[in-house]
Amino acid sequence: MKTDKPVATATKKGTKVYETRSTEREKAILVGVVRSGESRLDVDDSIRELALLADTAGANVIEEMVPSMQKVSAATYIGKGKVQELKEIIDETEADLLVFDDDLSPIQLRNLERELEVKLLDRSALILDIFARHARSATAKTQVELAQLEYIRTRLTRAWTHLSRQKGGIGMRGPGETQIETDRRMIGMRISTLKDRLVKIDQQRTTQRKGRSDFTRVSFVGYTNAGKSTLMNALADTNVLAEDKLFATLDATTRTVFIAQNKQVLLSDTVGFIRKLPHRLIESFKSTLDEVREADVLLHVLDGSHRRFQEQMRVVNEMLKELSALDKPTLLVFNKIDAIGDPQILAALKDEYPEAAFVSALRGIGLADLKTRVLDVMESDFAQYDVIMPVTDQKAIAYIRKVAEVVSEEYMYARVPYDDETHAVVRLQFRAAPKFTEDIEPLIARHRDLKVVEEV
Repeated sequence: MKTDKPVATATKKGTKVYETRSTEREKAILVGVVRSGESRLDVDDSIRELALLADTAGANVIEEMVPSMQKVSAATYIGKGKVQELKEIIDETEADLLVFDDDLSPIQLRNLERELEVKLLDRSALILDIFARHARSATAKTQVELAQLEYIRTRLTRAWTHLSRQKGGIGMRGPGETQIETDRRMIGMRISTLKDRLVKIDQQRTTQRKGRSDFTRVSFVGYTNAGKSTLMNALADTNVLAEDKLFATLDATTRTVFIAQNKQVLLSDTVGFIRKLPHRLIESFKSTLDEVREADVLLHVLDGSHRRFQEQMRVVNEMLKELSALDKPTLLVFNKIDAIGDPQILAALKDEYPEAAFVSALRGIGLADLKTRVLDVMESDFAQYDVIMPVTDQKAIAYIRKVAEVVSEEYMYARVPYDDETHAVVRLQFRAAPKFTEDIEPLIARHRDLKVVEEV
């Protein structure tokens, strides 16, 4: 049963207590740590995000524990005293799930399970569970299963003991229950099979992308739930799944969009990013994220109404750096401007980011301006050409007309020096994206000696 998102209502034993309307879903306690030198505000933001992740996975968050510590305990993450306190809270609330905001080591997981006797998930396991829940296509399911098995392999003893006691639920989706009787060798074999399958998928997608190489490719990037899919639907008039949930979209979707008269681009929507995104997921979703790596222009979509959008921007930029895509031509797109209550805040954002686009994908605000700005970014580094080519070289002329913007076309006669033969030629003035330079240059180089003649 779907319930309202958790709301903090009281304080008890230094923990924040949540009220929810339903007891049918798993009852979860969130656990995090404010380390020495860390900002309480940053950690609170991360815990709030963890609560949204838990809600997306199907849990009711009933409490959270976020103590301040010099450093985390290598044995139990939060130390013996807090473990005992946490055990008392579990007994009082009858919680059946603990979710930790950081990745736990196998030793920490084993010790905590032995002391608390309740199901434990760390942040990576929770995100993997959500990906398993939202995976629709065979490709997405393969990518998620590989990431889950890579995660389980390092925690094999704990995972298998744990799974044998559980009857499904959050963290149990995907390969879990079907792999209970296997051992490490069998998991390794399955991982190898999945990797081989993904290599073939990657090869197929590479072939597909080569077939689209004549188009300018634009890809959305951004924090999860920033509204990328809604914006995709608004621009391309499609019905890509767009929900107010984290990681609602896992599969890359590509559509043809006219951003101006006779100017088409291929627009791709990809999986969103989040802080502490498991690295194994990035590796598993290589074929999906290649849409970002190989894009000509990136549209970095931000939730303009989020009070910490700058932190989200930083997380996305770190991910782009990891993907070697940070230096691509990028347009910032502030979405959800209709949710910004104060006009002065919106005006200040526009002053601070004068080159950005400001839109509401849901209400269709600012889409025309967005298309204009995308075109400006696309053409900002176009190369200018003024060439003469024989009209008989139809293949080369057709290619230039296909990939470039022809500004003018004039027919005349020309000849090569020291040759009396006159040729009918066309003078083309055009602009083309840098990615086409390697193909265009050989086409025009062979005709550089042609000189226009005044009379035939």
